[in-house]
Amino acid sequence: MQDLKWKINEMPKTEDKNLPLMSMEEVKKARTFHESFPQYSETPLCKLPNMAKYLGLGNVYVKDESYRFGLNAFKVLGGSYAIARYIAEETGKDISELPYNVLTSEKLKEEFGTATFFSATDGNHGRGVAWAANKLRQNCVIIMPKGSTETRLNHIKAENAKAWISDVNYDECVRQAAALAEKEEHGIVVQDTAWEGYEKIPAWIMEGYGTMADEAADQLGERPTHVFVQAGVGSLAGAVVGYFANRYKENPPIMVVVEASVADCLYKGAVANDGNIRIVDGDMITIMAGLACGEPNITSWDILKNHAKAFISAEDIVAARGMRMLNAPLKGDDQVFSGESGAAGFGALAAIMLQDDFKDLREKLQLNENSKVLCFNTEGDTDPERWKNIIWEAKEK
Repeated sequence: MQDLKWKINEMPKTEDKNLPLMSMEEVKKARTFHESFPQYSETPLCKLPNMAKYLGLGNVYVKDESYRFGLNAFKVLGGSYAIARYIAEETGKDISELPYNVLTSEKLKEEFGTATFFSATDGNHGRGVAWAANKLRQNCVIIMPKGSTETRLNHIKAENAKAWISDVNYDECVRQAAALAEKEEHGIVVQDTAWEGYEKIPAWIMEGYGTMADEAADQLGERPTHVFVQAGVGSLAGAVVGYFANRYKENPPIMVVVEASVADCLYKGAVANDGNIRIVDGDMITIMAGLACGEPNITSWDILKNHAKAFISAEDIVAARGMRMLNAPLKGDDQVFSGESGAAGFGALAAIMLQDDFKDLREKLQLNENSKVLCFNTEGDTDPERWKNIIWEAKEK
């Protein structure tokens, strides 16, 4: 079995109606909102020039989200912004009127009241939603799929959320969360995937993720030639690809989307080549828990069809090797404290550059000694025991 499968994007283009969601104007609104948080600081953009040389590239940069808001993952950017946008809409305000100190004020609490925010998660998204709801003194209910770890569950419970691990997969958990929210008075689903009739909140979540991309682009100070980004439902991938397609309209980077092989719905859509969504079912057991999602976000899928160059389906070994390479860098390079899902994009890049089986893909992606590649480490050791098993014990389970 090859470590990864790949497909160059040849799908028919659409009218691209969702690209404006990730416009510079919309992303700046989200970033201004996040900058109002007392916990805010830019996460590092790590430079790996020696690793780049080893891989045969010009340079490699990794945006390290293991520092985000003390929560060890990027997801809080989306959940917090979506909750704030919802409260703004309910109270007839613009998001610019609701910085952190206003959102957390007694006056706003009296005006808005109490809502219950529902979500399904493998860990990071739910923790971010729970954290934001807790800070805003709102209620929160989180459902986790079969195979989720107690460590990640306890992180969510620590934010005063009601949470449990179910016996079904992620996509079924999404349906359960939506059903519970419908029964609850002032119950709202804050989910990072979109389906017909549920598109506004996922779009806000994507715009929230834009803060990470905007920081990275500013820190880089020049256009990257390539962007590698991982995907579960595709919200992050759509946000990042959409952001760079907007920022560099005339000459966008070559952008590559990486999925876990057991949940490679976007890759399967690309292989089918008709532009329609494909769904992956089953338990989807993988170390890349954050990517174990089998039903695409329809909004993101539209952006990716138009702007992603290639889709990659990666085995667990790809992420595990990427973790080890980032956590034990070549001398002189920055260390990136990366978790399983966090290393997927870089792991795929390393496999493409180091394995002869992927020579054709290297050529099609124009990856060479002049390439400046941006990757995203979306999480640190969100499950420390599993992280130690992979990094210290070389156990990819």
